[in-house]
Amino acid sequence: MPGMADPRFERAVIALCVHDENGAIGIGIGHKRAGIGFRGLLKQLDIDPGEAPDGAVHHGGPVEPGRGFVLHSTDWGGQDTLHVTSGSEPLFAMTGTIDVLRAIAEGRGPAKWIVALGYAGWGEHQLDEEMTRHGWFAAAGRERILFDTPTDERWGESFKAEGIDPRLLTSETGVA
Repeated sequence: MPGMADPRFERAVIALCVHDENGAIGIGIGHKRAGIGFRGLLKQLDIDPGEAPDGAVHHGGPVEPGRGFVLHSTDWGGQDTLHVTSGSEPLFAMTGTIDVLRAIAEGRGPAKWIVALGYAGWGEHQLDEEMTRHGWFAAAGRERILFDTPTDERWGESFKAEGIDPRLLTSETGVA
């Protein structure tokens, strides 16, 4: 996000998965983890990578950075899969259990997926308060940006999809 005071969230793209009266959970999808790919992660977990492609592992957020999450298409569901919707329309699903990793490695997983380590979490009403400050921008969830846009282009594409040219953004604000 432009001008974000916390450098961990500079130009961050966060897929918001839960936002209710108890708080919010989001998975960062705008930055890749250095030094590890999907097949390497599978090997660390003693899962045979099989024919799984070697995709990026994303920096999901600063909370529990060793905990994994898979954001995926809704054509697969497993143990503890959470379906994320916009109104009544399904957007994507989130699974934080190892069964989805095994399914992907075995070629029976979701058609589209993103792997991330860690998450961003907010307590009760905390995200609502943060959203009133400079540096945050809420964009509609779009499957195309989540699954079909390269990681380093998701930040700019999120603005463009809302009709905003990100090159015209400034990190400074004023008071009227």
